Amino acid sequence: MTSPLRSGRGGLLLAVRVTPKSSRNEVTGLYTASDGAVSLAVKVTAPPDKGKANKAVIETVSKAAGLPKSAFSLVSGETERNKVLLVTGNPAGLEALMALNVNAGKES
Repeated sequence: MTSPLRSGRGGLLLAVRVTPKSSRNEVTGLYTASDGAVSLAVKVTAPPDKGKANKAVIETVSKAAGLPKSAFSLVSGETERNKVLLVTGNPAGLEALMALNVNAGKES
């Protein structure tokens, strides 16, 4: 299995698979696409309207990783379900989050 994290210019790039309009904000584990690409599965209550879901994704992932929201920025996928976030600063919290989710529920 590959990781949703990879090195990027200025920090780490995190692949995220988002489910908007969910019942709660949470990181649910790792998602493996049919092409084998792995991303962090995130559910948010916000609708995909005017960036509300993107903001909720950053808040949810930052809280789960124990990093400030300012450490995250959206690199691609602004209007898509699959997004890439740039994470700057100390990656230890994010790496710990990945380790917790390696064996968590996997969506398909």
